[in-house]
Amino acid sequence: MFAMRLKTFDQGDVRGKKVLMRVDFNVPFKDGKVTDDARIRAHAGTLKKLMDAGAKVALVSHFGRPKGQVNPAFSLAQIVPDVEKAYGLKVRFVDDCVGPRVEAAMRDLGEGEVVLLENSRFHPEEEKDDPAFAELMAKPFDVFVMDAFSAAHRANASTAGVIPHLKSFAGDLLVREGEMLGAVSENPAKPYALILGGAKVSDKIAVVGNLLDKATVILIGGGMAYTFLKAEGKEIGRSLCEEDRLDFARETLKKARAMGVKVLLPVDSVVASGLDATETRTVASDAMPADMMGLDIGPRTIAEFSAALRGARSVLWNGPMGVFENALFAEGTRAICQAVADCTASGAVTVIGGGDTASAVRQFGFAERVSHVSTGGGASLEYCEGKKLPGMAPFEL
Repeated sequence: MFAMRLKTFDQGDVRGKKVLMRVDFNVPFKDGKVTDDARIRAHAGTLKKLMDAGAKVALVSHFGRPKGQVNPAFSLAQIVPDVEKAYGLKVRFVDDCVGPRVEAAMRDLGEGEVVLLENSRFHPEEEKDDPAFAELMAKPFDVFVMDAFSAAHRANASTAGVIPHLKSFAGDLLVREGEMLGAVSENPAKPYALILGGAKVSDKIAVVGNLLDKATVILIGGGMAYTFLKAEGKEIGRSLCEEDRLDFARETLKKARAMGVKVLLPVDSVVASGLDATETRTVASDAMPADMMGLDIGPRTIAEFSAALRGARSVLWNGPMGVFENALFAEGTRAICQAVADCTASGAVTVIGGGDTASAVRQFGFAERVSHVSTGGGASLEYCEGKKLPGMAPFEL
């Protein structure tokens, strides 16, 4: 198994030091409450190691898209109770992420104590990776720990810009992401199954390009499957289709056949007149009604996909099989969750590539039954495309 090696810290590196720890607290938030704290809890291991070493820790994160303006709707002060609950400790809040207030808070902080800084994106310089701003952010600290994999594909001041100014290390979550995504994208044990879904072919083009020669079988579901089905000459009714990606779909199928890679497309679909429909039916992929749209894979496809996954030693899944948020179109995604969990139980390395797929796996109760659920949607895609992530690459050994 491939395992990316990253520069990590030990207790001596951080004992009694002022540590800036980049986390990702950009969590779902509705009606004044965090609706899913998985990203917060994901940093617990790294934070505990720092606290056990007596570090003085400031957590920095973005939250939403305030577009470089101070906006109370995106203040991280709102999630302090959720952070305290997730970590079981008292967390002080500082209403800026740079400058005198941060410096004063760090002077007052005791060993093993934690503060949460205000939203880094309240400053326009953050997303521009402004060097002067990054230096100002680093000023009150001795050490930087990068633990926000889901933000590692962004070259921001708080993810990459501070690294030259501080002794810097990868946190445990960043290390885990590199190990697990590396295991299913660099040198995966075979048979290797790649499961792709979601709405758009265009989101997955680079992943297909990077992993096609490594895969044993590729299962394509979700909205993107209908572009491939149309490329094969099938009637897809009102289903999603990226007309400008039909040539890519044809070429991918041709390349796969030439390389001996098996590609499975849906043989049946659960269809309806629209997303708000209350009635559905299941039709074969060569019998799609012109006025219907495919919104989930059907039972025959579930059976074929599940059979194709049996015996796999490596599985990477990115993109749900249908509109799983609606119970009428959720069975395909739930069933593939079960099939991937069965692979895990049989000894396979199984990785869920973040984003909507991670939400689905958690919704259906399978998060603990796969090898790894990535915290990064866009970051996991870019990693599996073979790109170097600016918030991760500096720590590679």
